[in-house]
Amino acid sequence: MGCAISGLTAKAEFGERTTEEDDAAAAAACPSEDQILMIKDSWKVIRDDIAKVGIIMFVRLFETHPECKDVFFLFRDVEDLERLRTSRELRAHGLRVMSFIEKNVARLDQLERLEALALELGKSHYHYNAPPKYYSYVQAEFICAVQPILKESWTSELEEAWKTMFQFVTSLMKQGYQEESDRQRLLALSPKDRPDKKNTAL
Repeated sequence: MGCAISGLTAKAEFGERTTEEDDAAAAAACPSEDQILMIKDSWKVIRDDIAKVGIIMFVRLFETHPECKDVFFLFRDVEDLERLRTSRELRAHGLRVMSFIEKNVARLDQLERLEALALELGKSHYHYNAPPKYYSYVQAEFICAVQPILKESWTSELEEAWKTMFQFVTSLMKQGYQEESDRQRLLALSPKDRPDKKNTAL
């Protein structure tokens, strides 16, 4: 469907990472000051079409990565993409994701708040049963969806700025997901098996 970075490219770049690559992703750099300015300026234009971008992004996501539908029980059995394009539920979810992206953009110059937001979202995605490999697919489809909106304003530098932001945020989300996974695994152990609990029984 026209976008060079979706589909197989997205799978190759993001879907088949090794543990070492995941460790490297955890240290993703935050955007530079120039990149932050570019992202904020382009967001002013994107924001006018926020609902449209959200729908396009998720329809494309389900088209290029149909396995992602397993996470969204409302859309799991929907094969007709036209039905998805007109789905109120998909529109609502797309708006929630776009709202999260908007919060990221607003916090780019408040890194502590951005980090807290992304870590918390990663933890909540553990409970949604949405594994980390899906997060970067959203990046690819977001970029494909906004290119036509930004038209001649879209440059390789702007694309790199958005990719840097997404990689920074998704690395934090992955960290949050892993922290929650570890916490839940620990809670599942009996008290005597937990490494941080000393057996105080007399």
